[in-house]
Amino acid sequence: MITAAVFDTKPYDRQALQQASAHHDIDWHFLEFRLTEDTAPAAKNARVVCVFVNDQLDRSCLEVLARQGVELVALRCTGSNHVDVVAAKELKLTVTRVPVYSPHSVAEHAVALLLTLNRKIHRAFNRVRELNFSLDGLVGFDLHGKTAGLVGTGKIGQVTGQILRGFGMRVLAYDLFPNHEWARQHGVEYVDAVSVLLRNSEVISLHTPLTPETKYIIRAETIELMRPGSILINVSRGALVDTKALIQALKSGRIAGVGLDVYEEEEGIFF
Repeated sequence: MITAAVFDTKPYDRQALQQASAHHDIDWHFLEFRLTEDTAPAAKNARVVCVFVNDQLDRSCLEVLARQGVELVALRCTGSNHVDVVAAKELKLTVTRVPVYSPHSVAEHAVALLLTLNRKIHRAFNRVRELNFSLDGLVGFDLHGKTAGLVGTGKIGQVTGQILRGFGMRVLAYDLFPNHEWARQHGVEYVDAVSVLLRNSEVISLHTPLTPETKYIIRAETIELMRPGSILINVSRGALVDTKALIQALKSGRIAGVGLDVYEEEEGIFF
């Protein structure tokens, strides 16, 4: 029997893992607290630890896990920026991750945020609940004929681009590893710099991993490149956006609206 310690467990994690392992000999230890160097001893006797995005797998934490006989660190997420992968390799810990979330569900959510912002659906909903049927301040703009910029064209970015093309939008894209065949099939245009994308898009949607190079890819300097009144969507990683610069841009009206599924200081309010 394999013993697995699952950190930062939510009820749906417990249900899904038990369901998936019904025909396998796994002894699950479900822990509601997060994994850190201080909580790592809770994985004693486990060969596997299963963790989520806010668990902190730095070198010190991994050393504790390795001393206790842990062999595998299984991430319940696609990103691995919270794991010291160099230390894991040195300690002979195998690290696995989720290859991809459902690209359609995340892409559709990104577009739902865009439509909500543009058509002021959140404001209209609150007004109607108060029996206020005024249309003042609720007018958006046609997405048809406008330009959307995708930063990142992995599976989620690609589906988002295809949906936006369906609205009749021009779609620009930037990626370090462009998929020219996909772009040709769907009428998407790659640009050679993020700055070009920001200058030419009314809608910017972020679909890139968090790396040292992409941290604060949206900051005061890059916001200045954006068209006044543009809309920003981020369903990737919170730290792609400098929150303080974003707030200033919203207050000044430089950005008309922002749709966030992530936030750089989300750890304290996650779930």
